[in-house]
Amino acid sequence: MPLKPDQILRFLKSVHPYDVLPETVLEQLSGQIDVWNLTANSVVYDLGDTLRGLFLIYDGSVEVRDENDELISQLGLRNSFGERGLLLDGVAVTSARTSEDTLLLVLPPAVFNGLMATHPPVSKFFDRAHKKQTRGNELATTRAETLMTKDPLTCRPSDSARLAAREMRDNRVSSLCVTDTGETLVGIVTIRDLAGKVLAEGLDPETPVRNIMTANPVTLPKSAIGSDLLHLMMERKIGHVPIVEGGRLAGIVTQTDLTTFQAISSAELVGEISRCANAEEISSVTARIPALLVQLVAGGSRHEIVTRLITDIADTATRRLLALAEDELGPPPVPYLWLACGSQGRQEQTGVSDQDNCLFLSDDVSDDDRNGYFADLARLVSDGLNTCGYVYCPGDMMATNPRWCQPVRVWKSYYEGWIAKPDPEAQMLSSVMFDLRPIGGDASLFEDLQETTLKVASENSIFVAHMISNSLKHMPPLNLLRGLATIRSGEHKNALDLKLNGVVPIVDLARIYALRGQIGAVNTRARLEEARQTGQLSQSGAGDLLDAYDLIAETRLEHQSNLIKQGQAPDNFLQPSSLSDFERSHLRDAFVVVKTMQSAVGHGRGMLS
Repeated sequence: MPLKPDQILRFLKSVHPYDVLPETVLEQLSGQIDVWNLTANSVVYDLGDTLRGLFLIYDGSVEVRDENDELISQLGLRNSFGERGLLLDGVAVTSARTSEDTLLLVLPPAVFNGLMATHPPVSKFFDRAHKKQTRGNELATTRAETLMTKDPLTCRPSDSARLAAREMRDNRVSSLCVTDTGETLVGIVTIRDLAGKVLAEGLDPETPVRNIMTANPVTLPKSAIGSDLLHLMMERKIGHVPIVEGGRLAGIVTQTDLTTFQAISSAELVGEISRCANAEEISSVTARIPALLVQLVAGGSRHEIVTRLITDIADTATRRLLALAEDELGPPPVPYLWLACGSQGRQEQTGVSDQDNCLFLSDDVSDDDRNGYFADLARLVSDGLNTCGYVYCPGDMMATNPRWCQPVRVWKSYYEGWIAKPDPEAQMLSSVMFDLRPIGGDASLFEDLQETTLKVASENSIFVAHMISNSLKHMPPLNLLRGLATIRSGEHKNALDLKLNGVVPIVDLARIYALRGQIGAVNTRARLEEARQTGQLSQSGAGDLLDAYDLIAETRLEHQSNLIKQGQAPDNFLQPSSLSDFERSHLRDAFVVVKTMQSAVGHGRGMLS
């Protein structure tokens, strides 16, 4: 359908980052945009094509595939694509094809580049999706406590040069911090000192370290940023900077640390995984996810970008394991589709993830193949994911469970049964299965089922009522006076569970809005944004809930990042005492918003709040 500039203008006002641009800019932009009306299965661009611009979906959906023709994104309303190629050399690094009749808004390259150059919200938004462009700035603005190696190796001033050399060799480091008996830093000794002052000068290897060390080395505090470190190293021509806090040695930053920080990106991890020969090799790559999380949080990336990039790595690992399984087992006897549910399905994985998955099989599958080939495929992939750190699901929601490895006809009967008889188990399973997302295989096995199920489920008022009741089982951590209510006993006493009582209530609300509005998106933020657009949520209600979700989700990621920086495993349990009064107040306000929205839904006042 043809679009008028005023229609484009109204649409742009509902899409970030255009919604923060001045009215005059938007009016000019709406007249510069091209409109493409494409039928289903039309090529938007192929790998290596010169891009015609940045694409924004006005209506319909688009599949984006990588260089191996693997599906990497199923995009819908308000999603943009093509920015990676535009930010490189204007050549497509993926391929894109419509999966249904689709209307695209196309920002010509000159228009896109002009917005990037003149409007920081636009450059910030799209640079987050293309980390190569921002990595240098992230390094320059990242705090030293994020970059440093904690608890660096030390020696005493009286130790011999020989002992220091052995310590460096055995631990594969290039320096030792020299501390006195009170753990106060008094010097630093490096491989260069050993080579230039001991070996080159023919000194006795038993020479005390105090005679060859750099005494009272220049240091920086934890609060220093990457640019401070870079400038200091360049000005002083040094490769090691001790980090001191309160007079005590806290860590050390080396040139290698800076190089490693710059080298970590989701794109590099994805590329490495695609070349791995087995699960053990993949696990060596996924082991770097915590460092990536710390880097992304330190760089100021929004939570939905961090979790999307981390989930992309899980998706790639899954697809690689599927390919390796097929190499071992041979070609599949019938088409199949591996799907993820839970946080991976919603593209919301953080530093703590188990696996939730299932298999859809063609109705032509025989019992022998289902119990043989596909059971073996599920075992190989699930075991591989566990090796890679995606531990087995405690609830056995995995393709290795025969219940979740079935032909499409059986899956249809599951959904029909859950909708017709919404008992507690059906409510729980429906909540999980409404978050399914295809990962690898034949996506057509799921498309019709998703659309049909949403329609039937949304029209069954009893089922919707039961789903609403189920969604209210997880409540924000508020007491009767709407203060913060912490866990009362156990290992995590006096902490807030930022997963079950933080993000999960919002995930559940978004699923209800998606069910009522027949919204196909599974990502929580995408569901909330589309609910606002379709009228399931008012503008103000959606704005409040989105803001609350952003604050809670980002607090959760910052908490996990802090634990990783302290050398601990990330979790979801935050001590409110670790927050400032200002932070606690805003977090409490966010929980109040969620509680208010739950109350509105629970009392049947509809979705407008």
